[in-house]
Amino acid sequence: MRSWRTADAGATHELGRILARELAPDGALLLSGELGAGKTVLVQGVAAGLGIDPASVQSPTFTLQAIHGGPGGELLHFDLYRLAPEEVAAAGFEESLLGPGVKAVEWAERLPFRVPGALALRIVRDGDARRIEEIDPAAAPV
Repeated sequence: MRSWRTADAGATHELGRILARELAPDGALLLSGELGAGKTVLVQGVAAGLGIDPASVQSPTFTLQAIHGGPGGELLHFDLYRLAPEEVAAAGFEESLLGPGVKAVEWAERLPFRVPGALALRIVRDGDARRIEEIDPAAAPV
C-alpha cells in the first residue's frame, strides 16, 4: 500500500492533481479522515487534474452530491458526512458510483457497499502536514 506525506494544503492539492491521472476516466476515490483533514482539498486537486476549476469544488455537505465537468472528464463529488449507512443505501448512490466519470467520496466509511476497483485513502492531519495512506477498500467496514 502506498503512502504520502504532504507539508501543507498546496501539496495535498498537488497530490490530488497527480492522482487524477490514475482515476480518469471512470475511477473512484474513497476518502476517510476526521473533519478538516483535507479531503476536500484533495478532491479540488483531482478536479484541477481533470481541467475543472478547483475553486468551483466545495464540499457538498448539504447537497450530498455535486457534478462538475471539464475537458478531462466528469467529476462526481459526494459528501456522506450527514448520512448513516442505511441512508446512503436509500439515496441510490451505488449506481452513480459504479457508472462513468471520476467519483470522489468524502466520509467513505459510511458507504454500506463496496466500490470495486476504488482507490481508498485515509487522511490523517498532523499540524499543517497530512499523512495520506492507501488502505485496502476490501478491508474497510461496511
